[in-house]
Amino acid sequence: MSDRPLTLFDVAPGKVLAERYQIRKPYRHGGMAATFICTDAEDGSDCELQVFPSALFDKKAQADEFAEALEKWKEVDSAAIVQVRVVVVRDDGTLLLITDVPRGQSLRDWIQANERMPVADVLALGRHLLGGLEMVHGAGQVHGDVKPHAIHIEGGPVETMLVDGGITSGLWSAKHLGDKTALIGTPFYAPVEQFGGDSPDIQSDIYNIATVMYELCTGVVPWPGSSFLEIFQAKLEKRPPSMKSRAPEVDVPPLLEEAIMGGLLADRRERYSSVRSFMERLEAVELD
Repeated sequence: MSDRPLTLFDVAPGKVLAERYQIRKPYRHGGMAATFICTDAEDGSDCELQVFPSALFDKKAQADEFAEALEKWKEVDSAAIVQVRVVVVRDDGTLLLITDVPRGQSLRDWIQANERMPVADVLALGRHLLGGLEMVHGAGQVHGDVKPHAIHIEGGPVETMLVDGGITSGLWSAKHLGDKTALIGTPFYAPVEQFGGDSPDIQSDIYNIATVMYELCTGVVPWPGSSFLEIFQAKLEKRPPSMKSRAPEVDVPPLLEEAIMGGLLADRRERYSSVRSFMERLEAVELD
């Protein structure tokens, strides 16, 4: 790789990165990365390219550690998880992450257009995504920031997939943030322990998914509040508010609501210990 740092000119449509990936157009917002739709010159397929700038890392060694964490996601082969293809670290410390193209639209865009999802679809979506997370956790990884922006949906609930897996947790590790630091994640979807600086883990993935399912059922997130402090204080309650208290017009079967609530308890020791436990509770829910 060239030592010359990337410039805005280098990541324009028509340019080729890593001697293989031709940029076609900007794509979704990736948070810490610039994201593009590209063509893979080797096989002509579409792919997504995320460019993490060298300025994100204190030194190239951190970019190498981040790449090592992302490489492990190649082992995850699930329709519920976008497939990682290639991870490249340039000599200047810029990291390139190439994946399949996420299908459809973000679940956040879907929610803005539809507000709520039928409970049968919420149940199917939860089972589907938890099945993907079970494979992620089995590979020794965690997603770290599951939220509607990190879920893409195309068609029905089992045509959903998680994107940006491992970016939050991988950066946490690569930047040597330790066991305690400032919240990394999204306050509305993060468990209370992350407000105290705990790193993302299996428990936080479970909490994230349960929050998304609650929001899909009701059209609102479980905890009221608009500021960081208000959300934190609301999350200190042992259980989140009932779905009826947040959305009186909804009618969610008690068994489904209880299954979702089991992933949202403030005390992490009382939540599901694994996605398998959560899935089993969901599988026990029967809808009329």
